[in-house]
Amino acid sequence: MKHVGGLNSPHHAAMQKWDLIRNPTKQIETVFQSKYVKDIEDNRLRLKASIESVRLLANQGAAFRGHDETEDSLNVGYFREVIKSFSRMSVEVERVVLGNAPGNAKYISPSIQKQLLNILGNKVRNKIREEVGDSKYCILVDEEVDTSSKEQMAIILRFVDCQGIIREQFFKIVSVPNTTSQTLKDEISKVLTMYNLQVRNMRGQGYDGASNMRAKGVHDIWQFFSTLSLIVNFVDSSAKRHSALKAVRKEEIADLVACGQLQTSTGANQVCTLQRAAATRWSSHFHSIKSLIELFSSTKKTLDDMIEQAPLEFQGQALSILKAMRSFDFVFCLLLMHKLMKITEVLCQTLQRKSLDFVHAMKFVGHTKSFLQEMREEGWDDLVRNVESFCEKHDIDMPNMNARYKDGTGRGCQQRGFITVEHHYHIDVFNALVDFQLSELNRRFSDQTSELLILSSTLDLCDNFRNFKTEDACNLAKKFYPEDFVDSEIMLVQTRKSEFFPMLYRLICLVLTIPVSTATTERAFSAMNIIKNKLRNKMEDEFLDDCMVLHIEKEYVESIDNESVIKDFEACGTRRVRFS
Repeated sequence: MKHVGGLNSPHHAAMQKWDLIRNPTKQIETVFQSKYVKDIEDNRLRLKASIESVRLLANQGAAFRGHDETEDSLNVGYFREVIKSFSRMSVEVERVVLGNAPGNAKYISPSIQKQLLNILGNKVRNKIREEVGDSKYCILVDEEVDTSSKEQMAIILRFVDCQGIIREQFFKIVSVPNTTSQTLKDEISKVLTMYNLQVRNMRGQGYDGASNMRAKGVHDIWQFFSTLSLIVNFVDSSAKRHSALKAVRKEEIADLVACGQLQTSTGANQVCTLQRAAATRWSSHFHSIKSLIELFSSTKKTLDDMIEQAPLEFQGQALSILKAMRSFDFVFCLLLMHKLMKITEVLCQTLQRKSLDFVHAMKFVGHTKSFLQEMREEGWDDLVRNVESFCEKHDIDMPNMNARYKDGTGRGCQQRGFITVEHHYHIDVFNALVDFQLSELNRRFSDQTSELLILSSTLDLCDNFRNFKTEDACNLAKKFYPEDFVDSEIMLVQTRKSEFFPMLYRLICLVLTIPVSTATTERAFSAMNIIKNKLRNKMEDEFLDDCMVLHIEKEYVESIDNESVIKDFEACGTRRVRFS
């Protein structure tokens, strides 16, 4: 039977409704459910774009926000620009981000950026904590002042993972009000407690004290470093003086090449400038000294030109600096420190190698001590010849070494007795400096430390454990790790009544946790200076901490999946849209 009726007839309308009832895909519950699922997918895609933007910017140590983030701005900051790039690459992303996102759930605000960054940072720390597990570990701690003049303390964990690989991982940076031992202890304890790192499992601590290595106990050397800093800062702080020094050096190189005193080759004779010494970089002092020796003539010529041509307010400064620079005291200490620091520089660079083990470190320490002792006993005459040659080359008056040395202003009441100029420079400066450096090395590598390292050398795997001695292994366990081994284990090893390889493996793992250097903390501060620079000096402490752990521990960041971040983000608080 055929039903007849127009398109607008009641019968036709009833038939359409009947078809909708019979088709489940067009029912209102199904339509709402489909829309609900689609909204969740869009919300997750929008949040993933924000997560990837945070991951990318933190990885590269870049700024998140721009100066002007309004809609009509041409530079809205890296975060939003990355989101724009994602939208241009994918139509699906473009459909759900920025202007196409709900007004109350764009997820691009600074607070959302910090939340996502904090979630990623906590996940990295938790992964490091999981790798440490219940095994023994040590901490490396150092502090440095950031660009906003706040004291920051970096904490590094050193441990042996389940595969037997030594790991040194940046864990946290904490702002401290001061650097007293009690303050540092309290902050370290808070961090360890926060992540359930048991103090009883700690088997070593490493702290940096490189600032003591500038020979503060030798007055002449301390005064020398002050003068050196004054010279470098005065010449290099002004762009005009900096350019003048480079121009003078360029002319000097051209003259030396023309006279045949300098050889030419690819990359040789490049125009350089004076280098400043960093507060916490021992090597930077050597490079600062080396640069001044190389540019001594150019620096002297630049100061002479300033005395004649510079404004009056700078002529007096240039004259006093040139006078200090041309003094015999300064020149003697300059060449002395260059000679001594050439020896310690090798040790310094060696200790900063990431793959160095403590056995080789002890060998380098021994070599350095030997070279310093040899310098003390046989290096004086060679130094005097170098000083004489340098003074003659640069037209500097050299005193009569056999004359009486006059201390202070030369008044009789200030003199300690009759000593010659040579005696003063040889005994009071040269020997005193070398003795100070030797005492510093002996203090840092005390008898107990040396014994630990010597006993540990029995575990050196070179030549199939050629140096292994059962007695040394037992003494190492008994003296330095009594809490990790019971007496029965040691007795069984001594009598060889059991297989002692499990004990040996535990002993090796304990020894490998011993910190060799604090180079990892120095690298962390280099990353801090990249992230928290002059343009970002208002950065909050937690934001800096999260940025650094993502920037340094890139390997862990790459292993974090977006789904887990979304789950944690949704659990952080009530959200205006659903993600699951």
